[in-house]
Amino acid sequence: MHRLAACCYGSAMKQPQPKARPRPEPVPRSVTLLGATGSIGSSTADLLRRDLGRYRVEAVTALRNAGALARLAREFDARFAAVADPAAYDELKRELSGSGIEAAAGEAAIVEAAQRPADWVMAAITGATSLKPTLAAAERGATVAIANKECLVCAGALFMRRAAACGATVLPVDSEHNAIFQALGSGRREDVQRIVLTASGGPFRTWPLEAIRKVTVEQALKHPTWVMGPKVTIDSATLMNKGLELIEAHHLFALQPDELGVVVHPQSVVHGLVEFRDGSVIAQLGTPDMRIPISHCLAWPVRMATPAARLNLASVSSLTFEEPDPVRFPALALARRALAAGGAAPTILNAANEVAVREFLAGRVGFCGIPALVEATLDAAQRRGEVAEPQSVEEAIAVDHNARRWATDLLPEIAAMAS
Repeated sequence: MHRLAACCYGSAMKQPQPKARPRPEPVPRSVTLLGATGSIGSSTADLLRRDLGRYRVEAVTALRNAGALARLAREFDARFAAVADPAAYDELKRELSGSGIEAAAGEAAIVEAAQRPADWVMAAITGATSLKPTLAAAERGATVAIANKECLVCAGALFMRRAAACGATVLPVDSEHNAIFQALGSGRREDVQRIVLTASGGPFRTWPLEAIRKVTVEQALKHPTWVMGPKVTIDSATLMNKGLELIEAHHLFALQPDELGVVVHPQSVVHGLVEFRDGSVIAQLGTPDMRIPISHCLAWPVRMATPAARLNLASVSSLTFEEPDPVRFPALALARRALAAGGAAPTILNAANEVAVREFLAGRVGFCGIPALVEATLDAAQRRGEVAEPQSVEEAIAVDHNARRWATDLLPEIAAMAS
């Protein structure tokens, strides 16, 4: 059983003993932020600056925003800062001149940041490029807070197996998975019947199919509840994010596909539910503020104060739930298909989706072309017989690369059909 499952279903699930006390946290706790300038990284930084005496920043990374990264590195007196884009290295080095903070660039530098001796690592790099550095952090036995879906979607079995072998602790940051992690504390693993992830439904929850076919980029980027980066926001609009989360939950909690459910909940107050065999349903509720699940992972196994608004159910007034519509939002069904197929299918699904979202944001394919391109890429991979499960990071990256190439080759045909 992997380390997260052990945390959820092992000693933490036993009845409390009279003399039991939480183990005191090391002070200061060293942390590394992979993807420090994105929305998750910024929220984490906000929590850190509210409790500076408790944490020390070892390393920070970004894709190419050297100026913002340098400001964060200086503010927290980090020891190492790296940008993935080598073209941003000169700016980063210039901005850090005289600070004593080591600057670096490139893929190897991001992996080096993950390998540096931090107790706790926030893995918030978006996309399949997150796999190498996140696994590097796990392989040295760190506590890894996973905020990206793609790492487990691309190589979930491999990642959790290596994390367990190295004694790493894996904590889920996504609000839905974090909610499940918290709710699982109410019972034994063998008593869990099903978990349910909630979805806001995105900006087009009530739109008819004809209107969805004409969605613009600007409309798709206006999420009704959450403030997120463009890729995640588009995934929320198509419901692909929920499909990716199902695959992630399968690996995080060692659950089978028929033990995973999704319900649309537009208020985004209930973030996840666990159904037990006695009929009890335990839910985690909170305002839609990512600082709540981040803080849960940052301070785990204790809790820390956050500035998040407190939930007032009387003010919310009503909570509504509905089944997701597979006709208007086929991406969720595609993710379930990939999960059921197993092997490399989730890796291919993710790669094709990244290509499709990129092309939609660039205006080269319509909104409905996103799931169409993903489906066509999955079909192409199955026809080729190239769906064996990756046995190494290199194999996972090769599958990802090939799937992107197939998706790109299929793009003109899908763009014409979906226009």
